[in-house]
Amino acid sequence: MEVEMETKMQESNECVKKKIKTEPDEERYDNKNMSDSPCESVPSTSESPNKETQLKDSCDPLSLIKNAVVVLTRLPDYKISALRPPTPQQFYSEDDSYSSSDSDMLWEQDDDSSDSDFSLSNNKRKTQKKNSSRNGNNNEQAPIIVSSAFAHCSTETTKVRPNLPEKEVAVGMMILAKRKTMKWQRGKIVDIVTKEDGRLKYKVCFEEKGRSLVSGHHIAFDTTPDLEQLYVGARVVVRFPDHKFRPGVLSELPSRKNRLRFLVFIDDHTPLYLGLPSFHLVCRPLDDILEDIPDDTHKAFMARYLRDWPYPHLTQYKSGQMLNVQLNGVYQRSEVQAVDCSVMQVLFQDTQVREWIHRGSIRLQHMARFLDINTVEEQDYDSD
Repeated sequence: MEVEMETKMQESNECVKKKIKTEPDEERYDNKNMSDSPCESVPSTSESPNKETQLKDSCDPLSLIKNAVVVLTRLPDYKISALRPPTPQQFYSEDDSYSSSDSDMLWEQDDDSSDSDFSLSNNKRKTQKKNSSRNGNNNEQAPIIVSSAFAHCSTETTKVRPNLPEKEVAVGMMILAKRKTMKWQRGKIVDIVTKEDGRLKYKVCFEEKGRSLVSGHHIAFDTTPDLEQLYVGARVVVRFPDHKFRPGVLSELPSRKNRLRFLVFIDDHTPLYLGLPSFHLVCRPLDDILEDIPDDTHKAFMARYLRDWPYPHLTQYKSGQMLNVQLNGVYQRSEVQAVDCSVMQVLFQDTQVREWIHRGSIRLQHMARFLDINTVEEQDYDSD
């Protein structure tokens, strides 16, 4: 059997040699290229199951060469995405535009979004629908109201004063003291008076003439505080660009979400983003700092804000969007000019006056309605 097989192979080889000798040069070149092709290693699907019969019945050399088959398969989109290198996160800088696409303030939420920083509960979604249906203006789209997470570590969620030693307040110190409700000035402590009930009063001589006897929660250190002394809810005095001083409450610590700035609410409900050098800590704040806020409406807003922190409610507006904003007790038509993290600039249509306002302010008609409905739902839940 082996001799017979060997004889057949020799006959086939001789046949191949004769065929090659009679082939034109072009055909031989093509056949050589086919045999040298890297695709030769691909298994052929047309190979005959009986090699002995093929060798016996045909002397054609092309019948001895395997046919190369290349199959191209398109990968699914999710596999292609997985093969792409990740894009590094970009951090905010002070030079970024208000309309930067990297800003989460310009992010528009889809109904099925599950982003934890902007997620809404079912109850809040229902509230928004109720709020939208009560507007009575089909041309105006009600904004999304989100609960933005600003805290990135456990210390940022703390709303109590850090357990640090109190700095000394002594005669001869330069301080900032309350002159009027919304006006603080630089002065020097010239005397410390102890009242019959044990309370301390500080006699201050102002640089701009005048004297005053004030309590410990109406004086502030003239020096810049350490970062570890600041916390959400701290009672502070801030210096404006015109070098005037106003009292307020610290409401955001620096993070990537607010471009590494502090947010403070002035006692007249004005929000400001500031750097550390603009802050002055009140020397002896009250246990309940809200008692020192003169305006009842702003006091109620700050109470809710501190209660909800680090998830304060924010409206989601875009530049160019129209809305109603309260000014001097009356809602006025306004247009969003710019959005900067938790605040936005609005232009009042009647007076053409621009003003920065917090996106969770009760001066916004949509937010006021949302809070009213939310308050009613909370009361109904408590009664149950």
